Amino acid sequence: MNFLLEILLTLISLYQWALIIYIFMSWFPNARGTAIGQFLGRICEPYLEPFRKIIPPLGMIDISPIVAFMVLRFAGMGLAQLFAWF
Repeated sequence: MNFLLEILLTLISLYQWALIIYIFMSWFPNARGTAIGQFLGRICEPYLEPFRKIIPPLGMIDISPIVAFMVLRFAGMGLAQLFAWF
């Protein structure tokens, strides 16, 4: 059971890193147009989109990724608690 939990938590961590890289790519012109940027866009945008619909940007600042990170963090903690019960 712990092996499955470790795999799931590792996947969540890798996804968080993908989100961080994707968000930082917005600071550099044309970075999201590269092959890596397009790949990260395909895996990150479907997750970020619902948060962007709920939380509008504040001027030039998009705070929806912060909420997306918190949801991922809570999901990881919830998984750990769920596996602790078993």
